[in-house]
Amino acid sequence: MGTDNIKILLAEDDKNLGNVLKSYLEVKGYETTLCVNGQEAWNTYEKGGYGFCIVDVMMPVKDGFTLVKEIREKDKNIPVLFLTAKSMQEDKLRGFEVGADDYLTKPFSMEELLVRIQAILRRANERRGGEIQNNVFRIGEYIFDFNRQLLKINGKEQKLTSKEAALLRLLAMNLNDVLDRSFALKEIWNDDSYFNARSMDVYITKLRKFLKEDKTVELINVHGIGFKLVTNS
Repeated sequence: MGTDNIKILLAEDDKNLGNVLKSYLEVKGYETTLCVNGQEAWNTYEKGGYGFCIVDVMMPVKDGFTLVKEIREKDKNIPVLFLTAKSMQEDKLRGFEVGADDYLTKPFSMEELLVRIQAILRRANERRGGEIQNNVFRIGEYIFDFNRQLLKINGKEQKLTSKEAALLRLLAMNLNDVLDRSFALKEIWNDDSYFNARSMDVYITKLRKFLKEDKTVELINVHGIGFKLVTNS
């Protein structure tokens, strides 16, 4: 994906920093719109056309967490990078819970910002590339046919239940990235209650068993956030 195809929404209430970031990103080929509060950013986002969001956590009118939660309700796949002056673990966890792809703590270098953006876009492209066609995914040496609820490797076939298939599809769509636990529960079980969370843990265990034939594939827990399906092939 070329930079000429990416419009960045930059939400940063520090105008001096915001203008520096905007100028730098535009020099690097990213069309960038600067908004100085969360509500302005939301109004701008709703006009459409944005492919990446850089959001400061602490902003007037509407904070970054609220903004990203609203954006995620409209587009669960748009890449989001949070900027924060804080380094507290709970802030990072909350950011990932509302849908952040990554975090950058101030102060940071322009070069580090660019590397983070490129890495997030690369992961997003890999997720899209993971879906071959008609809900068929390649996961390492496995071929997963969601519509037929079949997981295949080396001539062997494993028939999946509807929930196993739905959960594996979400994991495959977020290949090598974190799948938020609460999001998965709401998507598949329609609510994130304790009972459903325990049920999902059982399905995760089953999927791990099904995926053990390929040693380059790993389904890991991301403590306090969710799960990550990783392939090193």
